[in-house]
Amino acid sequence: MDTPIQSNISDTQEGGANGGYRFAIISLTTLFFMWGFITCLNDILIPYLKGAFSLSFTQAMLIQFCFFSAYFIVSLPAGMVVSRIGYQKGIVLGLGIACVGCLLFFPAASSQIYGVFLLALFVLASGITILQVSANPYVTALGDPKTASSRLTMTQAFNAFGTTVAPFFGSYLIYGATGEHGGGTPSASDVQVPYLILAGLLLLLALVFMYLKLPKLNHTSASTGVFKGGAWHHKHLVLGAVGIFMYVGAEVAIGSMLVNYLASPAVGGLTEAGAAKLLAYYWGGAMVGRFIGAVVMQKISGGYVLCFNACVAIALILLSLSSTGSVALWSILGVGLFNSIMFPTIFSLALQQLGKDTPQGSGILCLAIVGGAIVPLLQGMLADSIGVALSFLLPASCYIYIAYYGLVGSRVSKFQPTEK
Repeated sequence: MDTPIQSNISDTQEGGANGGYRFAIISLTTLFFMWGFITCLNDILIPYLKGAFSLSFTQAMLIQFCFFSAYFIVSLPAGMVVSRIGYQKGIVLGLGIACVGCLLFFPAASSQIYGVFLLALFVLASGITILQVSANPYVTALGDPKTASSRLTMTQAFNAFGTTVAPFFGSYLIYGATGEHGGGTPSASDVQVPYLILAGLLLLLALVFMYLKLPKLNHTSASTGVFKGGAWHHKHLVLGAVGIFMYVGAEVAIGSMLVNYLASPAVGGLTEAGAAKLLAYYWGGAMVGRFIGAVVMQKISGGYVLCFNACVAIALILLSLSSTGSVALWSILGVGLFNSIMFPTIFSLALQQLGKDTPQGSGILCLAIVGGAIVPLLQGMLADSIGVALSFLLPASCYIYIAYYGLVGSRVSKFQPTEK
């Protein structure tokens, strides 16, 4: 997720050459890949632990609740810590905490206590939050400010690549080569090896970034805090924060419920392992759509593209719910393609003409990512009460708001304060 912060590179650093920037950016893309990979694994973890612990959908969705609530709880403290220790040390700290979160999966599986899994996920997500607070502004600051969006888009593409390949590796590591549970019954201990492997990779990355010679940033913050200040006077920003809440909530909720939905007889009748692999099309569509959207929005206003994509997403959900078989399967997976441009487009529309309030506005938008905790939990409740299929009406309603924001809500009021 994009978290722009005002920063600049020290002119005295040896890494100030373009080659140094290029090496630093290549190093940072590995982080974007890793947190995309880890986040997507939750979509496989939900149905698996649901079977292992005989959970309701509401209880299973606590996985996303604990994971994404970390963005809301940890973002502000992370920003203060990173401002003190610097972005590179912040990256090392984030990787270290994420590594601890992965290691906690071992005692969680050994104890067979669902609550320990939730704690492990919160710790893991806290580390990723610190990574995002550190890495996003680092990428925007490495080079010409005019090409900052291009650099961040490129690294975000690797984030999407991580979400695309995660279903294949996650399905194989958790379900096994045959796609069947050991002994025919899911066991919480099956997730130990995948997360131990991730812990090793995160530890390796932490050691690499500890010794890498990266350009240092001189950063200044114009923020006076998230909950006080002038940013709240910008109507299009506040509406944009609701849009981020709705978008992240809808995207995560759909991904979280897809395995169970695709496994239903009326849609795909697939095994959980087979359905998990198809998640790659949902998240891969988002990766492809970012490149298409980047070209389209050079000619067409971002607000109009946002409205169009939201309307198509609604149509695809309704088509899937009103049909069966391959039509229902591919139409719901197609939603990922139209999700692609939503987050960066809402983010940029919400920050337009904020002037000195831009850092605070960015913080407000990042806190709104907590939608990924709330909306999936609500969809889980709906799935328990009215069924998995009809529960998809909740994310569809989120897209209605996003369409409104793109067409109307993102317009900047002529009467609100702006910095000249």
